[in-house]
Amino acid sequence: MAEKAFKYRIYPTEAQAELIQRTFGCTRFVYNHFLDKRIQLYEQSKEILNYVACSAELTVLKRELEWLQEVDSTALKNALRDLDNAYQNFFRRVKKGGEAPGFPKYKSKKSSRRSYRTNSRSIWVTDRTVRLPKIGEVRCKVSRPIEGRILSATVSQVPSGKYYVSLLCTDVQTELQPSTGTVVGIDLGLRYLAYTSDGDTYDNPQPLEKNLKALARAQRALSRKTIGSANREKARLKVARLQERVANQRRDTQHKMTTALVRQYDVICAETLSVRQMQRQNPYLARQISDAGWAEILRQLQYKCQWQDKVFVQVEQTYPSTQICSECGYQNRSLRKHYKEIWKCPQCSAIRDIDWNAAQNILVEGLRILNAV
Repeated sequence: MAEKAFKYRIYPTEAQAELIQRTFGCTRFVYNHFLDKRIQLYEQSKEILNYVACSAELTVLKRELEWLQEVDSTALKNALRDLDNAYQNFFRRVKKGGEAPGFPKYKSKKSSRRSYRTNSRSIWVTDRTVRLPKIGEVRCKVSRPIEGRILSATVSQVPSGKYYVSLLCTDVQTELQPSTGTVVGIDLGLRYLAYTSDGDTYDNPQPLEKNLKALARAQRALSRKTIGSANREKARLKVARLQERVANQRRDTQHKMTTALVRQYDVICAETLSVRQMQRQNPYLARQISDAGWAEILRQLQYKCQWQDKVFVQVEQTYPSTQICSECGYQNRSLRKHYKEIWKCPQCSAIRDIDWNAAQNILVEGLRILNAV
């Protein structure tokens, strides 16, 4: 049993789209209003306004501003919960240290991504529609049947103008894949998206690099259009669709690869990667590193292993997997500055692919961590 989200594209009518846009605006207003109130209260009296107090004041605010009553009330309360969670995360990062605290920010009206969350009990899905509070039945492309019990629905709009609904469901029965009894180490990279200790490779499609010329051309055309004109909006949509295409291509590759790995192996060992730090250290490769999407691959491997009762082990990023010879254990520290595709051990003269050698070392270290637990 697990929690899963089912995301569908919806096609609201003009009246429904207008109400959805009003809901976006109202949730943004509530979030910003109470963020401003919490900041001013703390500056004046060092007091903190929690969620319960904000919720009580929201009831009074809705009487004063009648247009807040036109939208889903649970969406407004969820905006307060999001604000409270932002504060809790801020305090947690301050106490923990080691990373930027990230104080809650105001939501911008010009943001290209808009969304709101509702958890009303009056949400249900049919073959062609989804029913949402205040919105009613919206035409929906149900690509796969819903499973489990619906907890909440998140309505969103992407920069290309498309509307989506994501339904979070609980008590979803997961079909477990048969155990294979095999283990694997994975080395993520740019030459190959992933190189396994079994010698299998997954190609790096580089979706951004392949669409970079078309994207640059569309962005140049957008920059020449008059702000506020209809032609500028057409050019903006063209850029947004190209960016959406790149993201979809990257996401498709990631899901296919991670699903195949989880089905094939019972234990998966991978290296922990600090993408931001690697981009700072390698500014000339920053775009390619971002295009690879390593962090998302690791995230998918983690939750898919949990769904399938498989084991996912992450090796510390300080472990020198590339420098160690998987044959004799000799560490060649000179590889920090000189990267070559072929590994040749100075001690035992073993010759092998450097990424396959790293995957072998990650597997050994991952199994050691697993046995030590």
